[in-house]
Amino acid sequence: MRTAASCPAVEMKKAGGMSIPVLCFVGRSNSGKTTLIERLIPELVKAGYKIATVKHSGHGFDLDTEGKDSWRHKRAGASTVLVLSKGSLAMFSDVDDDIHLTDLRDRFLDKSIDLIIAEGWKSDNFPKIVVVRDQMGEVPVSSEGLLAVVSNKKVEVKVPVIDPDDIPAVAALIVKRFPIKKSRHVET
Repeated sequence: MRTAASCPAVEMKKAGGMSIPVLCFVGRSNSGKTTLIERLIPELVKAGYKIATVKHSGHGFDLDTEGKDSWRHKRAGASTVLVLSKGSLAMFSDVDDDIHLTDLRDRFLDKSIDLIIAEGWKSDNFPKIVVVRDQMGEVPVSSEGLLAVVSNKKVEVKVPVIDPDDIPAVAALIVKRFPIKKSRHVET
């Protein structure tokens, strides 16, 4: 049996070493994924992690503000618009409908990131934590790569079931599974 760690999508190498690990949080809409991630990030940052998040939205979205320069550039026909200010960078770009999470990771995230927390990508071969509101099976998810289930309901699975309010337990599971690479944290 293949484990999540042996999945090709997880082991893809980049120049200069291993790629940034990805952990997906999956569950049905309004199951509490975003709230869980929002509460989890400070715990992981406190533990020394540099986190990137990626959210998959099946409904589409629009982040650019009408009338702003970047909106005007995009509306004029630019396929990509970058906005840079002191300490921040934003990009608005046309993408293929089928852009893969590994492509996003490899193109846009630098090696200083310790972990990518992705919301969605239930069908991809990344390690996953399933957030269950009512019952397991709300969203079909393969047991391959399943690290835990977060639920306040009784769920029969072969992985840990963690209460959504037990953020330290979720963080501890992540820290154990995705230890920080020492090389990034060594001062030269």
